[in-house]
Amino acid sequence: MILNDGGLRILDRLKDVIKSGGEWIPTSILEAIISNIPGVDLVAVIGRPHEKWGGERPIAVVKPKEGYSLTKEQIYDALNKEVNAGRIPKWWIPDDVIFVKEIPLTSTGKIDKKELKRNILG
Repeated sequence: MILNDGGLRILDRLKDVIKSGGEWIPTSILEAIISNIPGVDLVAVIGRPHEKWGGERPIAVVKPKEGYSLTKEQIYDALNKEVNAGRIPKWWIPDDVIFVKEIPLTSTGKIDKKELKRNILG
């Protein structure tokens, strides 16, 4: 993103952004919002192919903390608060929220989005 003073603001790594309808959706921002919801242990936002938008649409994969029961409504409420505050556009909101017991990690402890996509999308 180019700032008014001519500087740049990095929102996400290129391999993690989702291109939807010719626009870019930085997954790191959505993940940060969702990760601040009480009861969320891990979250990854990945792109699912979408024919209408000529690219992908985001879906959120959430691992709840042990002992917590989360709902899709809690996730969407948090995201919609950010939309209403003008911090994210409405079209960034993931099309679906999938709850899982485990999210695959790399050997360095980072979320393995490639493996996650294989597990979730096939």
